[in-house]
Amino acid sequence: MKYMLIFRATDEALGSMMTADFNEVINSVGAYNDEMIRAGVLLAAEGLDDPAEGVVIDFSSETPVITDGPYGETKELFGGFYILNVASKQEAIEWAKRSPMTGPGFKTEIRRVTTIDEFPQDNEWIQKERKWREATGQL
Repeated sequence: MKYMLIFRATDEALGSMMTADFNEVINSVGAYNDEMIRAGVLLAAEGLDDPAEGVVIDFSSETPVITDGPYGETKELFGGFYILNVASKQEAIEWAKRSPMTGPGFKTEIRRVTTIDEFPQDNEWIQKERKWREATGQL
């Protein structure tokens, strides 16, 4: 099963991370990544750019409203993610608990990644996506 670990932090937590020694942060995250690579569970890992560089598209009205970052009131920002291939939710939890991104204001959300097999297979769009996934080596 695939699980996504979604790393979130408050503005204050991100600020504290920015004042930490960069080499220490890179070394601790690198060691964490290496442990998951050696265990064969890491499929993908990415961090996200500064929220000030982002854009939000709000579909609350008929015409979408586009707002440049920063986003105004933010309680927790989505800062990066990992995709793991593990046997269970509990195993994903165990990997998340080892994360070096810890402390007040840091949270990790764990969500199972659904598979195409969970959707109606007689739907033409699902069939097209399945063909694309097969052609690109994703299935």
